[in-house]
Amino acid sequence: MVREVSESCMDSLLTEIVSSYCNRFYANKPELAARRIEAIGYQVGHQLSERYTMERPRFSDHLEAIKFICKDFWSELFKKQIDNLKTNHRGTFVLQDNKFRWLSRMSVDPSMEISGASQDPSAMSENKAAQATGMHLYFPCGIIRGALSTLGIPCAVSADISNLPACSFVVRIKV
Repeated sequence: MVREVSESCMDSLLTEIVSSYCNRFYANKPELAARRIEAIGYQVGHQLSERYTMERPRFSDHLEAIKFICKDFWSELFKKQIDNLKTNHRGTFVLQDNKFRWLSRMSVDPSMEISGASQDPSAMSENKAAQATGMHLYFPCGIIRGALSTLGIPCAVSADISNLPACSFVVRIKV
């Protein structure tokens, strides 16, 4: 029996996690909120990776494990593969998803806009929107880091948004 979670439930859960940690638990400490959100993602990625690799042989190198994340792991999570994988062959990988599902429904909240004569309102709202979107990316970064950790690859993962809903995840292998 295959267990799946509704996409709308996952969207709501992620939104509630980010909202709770950013606005209630650690309202004045965004860096701590980010670490907690990433830690939750790490646990999820760790457990999912254990489940998806249970009957597979160990990966022989980093590239093979990253390809597993891009193809099989991503397909299980998002019903599609990563759109592009780049590497510098020195331990840095860039995973590009041109339509990252968890960002596809994000929009800027009009109440976040600040009007004022001395400040550019569009720049202010873009900055706030980027911060809010950035907080939502700590969870998938944690998932990737947790999955790779389970595969024996210690790494750091960060995300970059070029234009919504496209997103790049940068994986730096720790030596």
